[in-house]
Amino acid sequence: MLNKLRDRIVVQVDGQLKTGRDVVIAALLGAEEYGFATAPLVVSGCIMMRVCHLNTCPVGVATQDPELRKKFTGKPEFVENFFRFIAGEVREYMAALGFRTMEEMIGRVDRLDSRKAVDHWKAKGLDYSNILYQPAVEPGAPRRRTVAQDHGLANALDNQIIAECGPALEHKTPVSLSLPIRNVNRTVGTMLGYNVTRRYGGEGLPDDTIQLRFTGSAGQSFGAFVPRGISMTLEGDSNDYIAKGLSGGRIVVFPPAKSTFVAEENIIIGNVALYGATSGEAYFRGVAGERFAVRNSGAHTVIEGVGDHACEYMTGGRVVVLGRTGRNFAAGMSGGIAYVLDAAGTFAKRCNRQMVELEPLEQPDDIELVRSLITKHVQYTGSEFGMRVLANWDDSIKRFVKVMPRDFKRVLEAERRAAAAGRDASFLELVGAGANG
Repeated sequence: MLNKLRDRIVVQVDGQLKTGRDVVIAALLGAEEYGFATAPLVVSGCIMMRVCHLNTCPVGVATQDPELRKKFTGKPEFVENFFRFIAGEVREYMAALGFRTMEEMIGRVDRLDSRKAVDHWKAKGLDYSNILYQPAVEPGAPRRRTVAQDHGLANALDNQIIAECGPALEHKTPVSLSLPIRNVNRTVGTMLGYNVTRRYGGEGLPDDTIQLRFTGSAGQSFGAFVPRGISMTLEGDSNDYIAKGLSGGRIVVFPPAKSTFVAEENIIIGNVALYGATSGEAYFRGVAGERFAVRNSGAHTVIEGVGDHACEYMTGGRVVVLGRTGRNFAAGMSGGIAYVLDAAGTFAKRCNRQMVELEPLEQPDDIELVRSLITKHVQYTGSEFGMRVLANWDDSIKRFVKVMPRDFKRVLEAERRAAAAGRDASFLELVGAGANG
């Protein structure tokens, strides 16, 4: 309010709201949105056993076990009825305070009487003055959002791309475009991807139906959520969140042809690349920032070096790292496989081995997959580093470390045993394989 910004933002309160009184206090403190979670969950049937992560929820809420799911008795009407009671209680408090609408009540800290609470012995030593502070502003200054934010979507680069990709969107006719890009161009490709998915669903388009080549520095979330059929090549560098939620497309980034620096020793993309990617491919000639491929659940990628926390919480996909890694690699990694070229022999010290095992690259299937991905990496990016690895392949194999999640390994073994017995692995068999640790 002091900086005259309050009219442009929405303030949300979240955390253990259970009653209409909670909502009223939150509104008086300045909140316009109110996040409920636990209370509606309990209304739906949750009994707070706190075993959500074990797949043993006794009331069928947090489980994939079909037998336990049969026990779920919740209905949407239960939650609807709960919020009707919340709304009724809010109206009662509003009437008592003299407010006709929620908008009138937002930010009216002066209507909060904290003396009884502050005088309580449990509140001894607590200072609420900053929470209840009322800034000295001119009369009528907005206490809530009154100006709709302009996200600038009308000026998004995707509008031009979508217009020029009309033949591909309408008739699946291949389209190829070359465009400059700047770091103010954010989420490039996402609106285009939406148009592909809206028309063709999860299958997307045939591979490389839409080929986009960019030159310059891309802004945040370049290629986010891009589906199958879209290939995006960037000659330059990219900011954070590149290929976030990648959903079948292909992303390629390499330095400008005139650059003189050593690609594998320099940052080419920012932090949190491939966050939550589900499928597709990504090839980066250079080094990534922190949290590369966090929560990746299906994409295949090659990178020439990563920062801290790479492959954190990864559940699927394949990651090939040709260069140095940061600390805490594979923390919480429960699925997928990473292959790291450990030239210095120090990777084990930087890997979080709480949930993974480190193995040599020996299985023929693994060797073929890694070689195939590196070959594509060289093909798409012109990587000299990748060329050297392939040229000395017999020696390179010996230096690769396979990062294998223990539970994922057990599940794969359960599937192999079932296949050898001529049957499909049952759900309970796979869950048991993954829970023995």
